[in-house]
Amino acid sequence: MSGPITLIPIDRPTRPALPSIALTIDGHPVSVPAGATILSACATLGIAIPTLCFLETLKPVNVCRLCVVEVEGARVLAPACSRAVDAGMVVHTRSPRVMLSRRLVLELLASSVDLSTTPGMSELLVEYGCDPARFGPRAATVEQPPKIDNDLYVRDYSKCVLCYKCVEACGPDHQNTFAIAVSGRGFGARISTEFDAPLPDSACVYCGNCIAVCPTGALMATREFELRARDAWDASRQTTTDTICPYCGVGCTLTLHVQDGEIVKATSPLDNRITSGNLCIKGRFGWRFVEARPRTGD
Repeated sequence: MSGPITLIPIDRPTRPALPSIALTIDGHPVSVPAGATILSACATLGIAIPTLCFLETLKPVNVCRLCVVEVEGARVLAPACSRAVDAGMVVHTRSPRVMLSRRLVLELLASSVDLSTTPGMSELLVEYGCDPARFGPRAATVEQPPKIDNDLYVRDYSKCVLCYKCVEACGPDHQNTFAIAVSGRGFGARISTEFDAPLPDSACVYCGNCIAVCPTGALMATREFELRARDAWDASRQTTTDTICPYCGVGCTLTLHVQDGEIVKATSPLDNRITSGNLCIKGRFGWRFVEARPRTGD
């Protein structure tokens, strides 16, 4: 028998470090890698910028305009989520112009959309001194009844702020199913299936990745919707446990949300290298067999 084999290490080329870009944010100097956004540069300084349409796993679409900042020398306010930093850039995140813009965006949203299930929104309305009622009782709204046409999730577009996250998650960024898109123009713009068909007749594969990225609760798993309707949903009493989805060999991480000894929701961590927060229909909804409940009509 021959002796042990000597392994020869292979030198692998290392990627050159990106050059650093120096800029100033709210009077504080900071250096970040080239290509970084203003939003990420602000994060290195601990400066919080409000966002609605931004998510680190999705391509920025710049539609909510809540993250705008003022760049000295620029004609218009810049979306921090997508604007790349430039050398010598001077940024103001809470100038009077920025505060006025954010306040107006928040007031327009709050006067036309149900934001009751949008995390952190009530705090933002107070922080920016918003008065949505100033538009009067005749202000147009997107109020409409929830669309309940399947057993897995509910679409309540009275809570939709047209952030495009669901469209991006269903389309080129994640699922590539393209079951939904933005239809209409102006105040009549809305998220819709092809020809506004019921969800079971559309291209939807019920992965629920649109639910995972929705920031307002316009898309909500049926179990959560039912509990909220009974005023029984209480996130403060919920515990989470990570496990591996048992349905196939991909190895997706599931985060099971448990309330009062019952699984009420399944998600996946955004920073998980396998899922990036995404799941299929089995991972997102397949846990329901654990809690055997009588079917309607039984």
